[in-house]
Amino acid sequence: MGRSLRALRAGVLVFHAVKTISLLANAQVFPRLRAAGAAAATSATSATASSAMTTSAEATSATTGAELTRSVSLLVPVRDEAANIVRTMPTWLRQSVDEILLLDDGSTDGTADVARRIADNDPRVRILDGATLPDGWHGKPWACHQLAAAATGELLVFCDADVELHPGAVEAIVAAARAQHADVFSVFPRQLTVGLGERMLVPLIDDVLLAFLPFGLLSMPIPAAASANGQLLAFQREAYDAIGGHEAARDAVVEDVRLAFTARSAGLRLGLALGNELVQTRMYDGYRATVRGFGKSVRAAHGGSRLLMALTALAHLVTYTLPWVLARRDSGWALAATAGSVQRVIVNATTGRGAPWEALLVPVTPLAALPVYAVAMRRNATWKGRSIG
Repeated sequence: MGRSLRALRAGVLVFHAVKTISLLANAQVFPRLRAAGAAAATSATSATASSAMTTSAEATSATTGAELTRSVSLLVPVRDEAANIVRTMPTWLRQSVDEILLLDDGSTDGTADVARRIADNDPRVRILDGATLPDGWHGKPWACHQLAAAATGELLVFCDADVELHPGAVEAIVAAARAQHADVFSVFPRQLTVGLGERMLVPLIDDVLLAFLPFGLLSMPIPAAASANGQLLAFQREAYDAIGGHEAARDAVVEDVRLAFTARSAGLRLGLALGNELVQTRMYDGYRATVRGFGKSVRAAHGGSRLLMALTALAHLVTYTLPWVLARRDSGWALAATAGSVQRVIVNATTGRGAPWEALLVPVTPLAALPVYAVAMRRNATWKGRSIG
């Protein structure tokens, strides 16, 4: 084996060692949403241990460690979501919230009519017509900005149209945010996947979160550790107003990350949890839709740099596919191949998805992701009929 290949193997092994350690650590400590009874027990058990922290946290932020919110607004931006809300909206109606606001952002598939039929005159539900998108704004931040302006709650819970909230979800969110003394709290839903294409690509969301964001860093003054998830993102009203709301992310494709950085810069406390069985989503319907959706996010995550995207795609091939190609030649490469598969098992177990057999998909996942990068590299990217370039 040539010197260069040995050096490459050593680098890949070091990467897998560090990543595996991070995954195992997060598997132990990363918070999961719990049903009301379990959450109350956990909160009571930790109350004494956290009392000293509360005093310090309150000195840092006016809204940190806020008492259990008295009123909750569930806010959902919708644009051509008729197919999704048939599945998800009934789960929202079962939540203990004061109001449920949907903002129809120029849908052409009858989303608003479907929502009214499902709401069945529930007095908590209001369906708003979105205003024309102003220059300098992306669609989702603008829709969320309007929802916040219309909401009356002290806790603003922004929820994507494809997210299912199972019984007790909002209570669990409120309890978890309180336990973490969070001004801004987000949930990473359990990803529901159908078909090999979705199973290869969608779990990468959880892989990145659990491998590269040790939970302990979230409370440290490290800007790069600021993270949030726009699929379900809750703000104390005071915190939302303090950062300027979604206007602070008006031109961002991945507005959740921008909001997290803004909140951290303002001295606010962030909180995270995995959704477990309480918050779940099927983001995309099939492989082609997954490629288009991921292409949008990958483009934004790389700042539109084609070179950086190409290097990332190559790194994934070297790290996860090449070890399987060379596994028979060398035990080091075989160890790297095994590590990549073990990592998928850890991620799936941590999020509650199970399906350990998905570890077999790891070596081909970088190949399945190549069309994602092809979509991301296009000069004129669009999403739901709008330019996101």
